[in-house]
Formats: sequence, C-alpha cells, structure tokens
Amino acid sequence: MHADVGLGLFGRRLAIVAMAVMLGAGGRLAQAQDDGSTLVLDGGGQEVLQSIFVPYMPNAPFSLTLETEWSRPSNNGGHFTMVNSRPIKRDSTGRVYMERWLLAPKGSNIRSTMSWIQIADPVAHTLYQCNARTKICDLLTLRDTTNVRFQPDLFKSGPLPGGKGSRTHEDLGWTNAAGVVVHYYRDTTTLNAGVLGNDLPMSTVREYRFSPELGINITSVVDAPQVGRQSFTVTEISTTEPNPSWFQPPQGYHVVDRRKPEAPGN
Repeated sequence: MHADVGLGLFGRRLAIVAMAVMLGAGGRLAQAQDDGSTLVLDGGGQEVLQSIFVPYMPNAPFSLTLETEWSRPSNNGGHFTMVNSRPIKRDSTGRVYMERWLLAPKGSNIRSTMSWIQIADPVAHTLYQCNARTKICDLLTLRDTTNVRFQPDLFKSGPLPGGKGSRTHEDLGWTNAAGVVVHYYRDTTTLNAGVLGNDLPMSTVREYRFSPELGINITSVVDAPQVGRQSFTVTEISTTEPNPSWFQPPQGYHVVDRRKPEAPGN
C-alpha cells in the first residue's frame, strides 16, 4: 500500500461527527437485541466538517488552540450542538502539526477524544498520519506543498453564473482578535429557488477575521441552511517558534513507511 496525499485534503474531508452510533446519527445503525437478533434502522448519515485552512507558510510560526462549535436546528425548535478543542502549530519552515479531535455533544458528559495527529513537512515532502487509537503513524509522501494562500478579496460581489443567484463581499475593516491584528470580512451567497433543491431562496453567510501576517482566519463563522452554524475561534495563540519535537512522530507510536519507492533513474 502507498499513498501520495496532502494534509489539507485529508483534514478537510475528515468526517469528525463523534459518537454517531451512540447517538443514532451516523450511517446505518444496527442495535443488538436481548434475544440475539439485530435491529437494523434506515436513515441517518454522516457529515463532514471543514475546519480552518492552514497553509505551509514559512517565517510565520505560531502555536494556537482552536475551539470549534457546530450547531444545527432540531425539529422541536431547539438546537443540537457539538464542540471540540484542538492544538495547531506551525514552525518557521512551514511544517504543520495538528491534532484531530472528535466532536462531542455540548454540555453532556460525553468527552471529546483525539482521533489523529498529523505532521506535515513541505520541505521534506513528508506527512505523518498518526492514528491515536492504534498508535500507528503512516508515513506518506506530501505532494500538495505549493504556496497556496487564502485570499479573501478573490470573492467578488456580483451575480452568480447562469443566473443562479448573487454574492456580496463586504470589507468590514481592521480589528483585533486573540491579540492579533486582523481584517474583518463578510461574504454572503444567495441561491435562487430550485438551484440546490431549495424551494425558497437561501443564503450562506461567512464572517471571518483574517490575519495576513499568519495567513489564517483567527475567527470564522459559517451560517448556512444546509449545515447550520459552524464557528471556529482561536482562543490562545503564541507567535514564538514551537519546540522542534512537535514535528517528529509522537513517542510510543510505530511508524509504517507507506511511500511509493522512486522509480530507477529518477
């Protein structure tokens, strides 16, 4: 087995709705009965939460704690809210360390647990995907090491192609968040009825406070009819250089090299 992958792709597509089976919210739920039979229930499903984008940006080190809250309306007029908190670090060479933690129901006695540790090195083109349950780190080849940056002003106000709706980009000026100077924006995308299975026009609103110096959003709130309200908030941040030990496989983990060998002559 081998893989050539990127940290951003893995992270953005990682399904992290925690306790799905326990809550009856994920996939096809099977329940064992007292008589030894199995009750299989229809419906349900799993969803993917896309977190903040962290580029491999050199000369802009940080260590931060990111608080995530995902709130969705329930059919009785209330809300169902999941939360987690996780660290992210980046050093001056652009290496990124991040932990992935399962979302847990807010205010419950169900605790969030760490699921993955990811360590990306854009210089060495390596990516460690470390499973917190099995204590195994897959060593992969990191391919998407291009100098990708988030550029808020690429989102322009105006009509959507094909008359599907409109979008509005608002520059709300400079402010401060978590002790960092940030640029505050609001983007609104409105889809006309019938474009995406909606019988009425629907709008998605994104508000974010972007740090050009660090290349990340310090706060980001997405309010969309399809997914509810998702908020990402940096609560603690330091711009000093992280300890180099963070960018090595964790102690007690076994490393399995999954990289594809180079062809002869390359």
